[in-house]
Amino acid sequence: MAEIRVNPTRMELKKLKGRLAVARRGHNLLKDKRDELMKQFIDVVKETKNLRERVEESLGKYNKSFAAASATTSPKMMTEALMLPKKHITLDIEEKNIMSVHVPVFKYNLHGEKSSDGYNFGMNFTSGELDASIQELSDILDDMVKLAELEKTSQLLAQEIEKTRRRVNALEHVMIPSYETTIKSITMKLGENERGNITRLMKVKDMMLEEQLKKQS
Repeated sequence: MAEIRVNPTRMELKKLKGRLAVARRGHNLLKDKRDELMKQFIDVVKETKNLRERVEESLGKYNKSFAAASATTSPKMMTEALMLPKKHITLDIEEKNIMSVHVPVFKYNLHGEKSSDGYNFGMNFTSGELDASIQELSDILDDMVKLAELEKTSQLLAQEIEKTRRRVNALEHVMIPSYETTIKSITMKLGENERGNITRLMKVKDMMLEEQLKKQS
């Protein structure tokens, strides 16, 4: 692993050891975050899968009933019934925090005449089949909105997991090894310098002793 270019001094060694300690703590925290995000992601994916299967099954039933309604209702009557809706929907989007990831919370409200029922048109001139098929579609509206919320949540969690994984890998395979290699190199250089200083001091001491012996003799 490539070393970080710094002066091989004790001050720089102290700074690098501090950075290494911070990097290791950050690495552990990010690993914990990644693991918890994975757990949350798996739970959301399981819930999304179950809900999607239920929605697709309900939509399949609705498509069949609507096809039957279309066969028993004239195109003109169908157009007139669905042309001017008596209600409209507003969607409120809030947020919740999952491990520092802001995910959406969808809530919808029906506005108009008899908002509690699923019918969006006058039923005086429509067939019972059309009424039933529209009610079936209205019954799965809650699940469809929840499914959209879960799928967006899983997408955002997946993006955060990938971002966290890259950070963990960068710390584990690049930054921490670089700090360790540089610390080891500086420690070796400081050790060599210290041994060199000790050798020079010993030589100076020997020379001074030799001078003293010559003077005494």
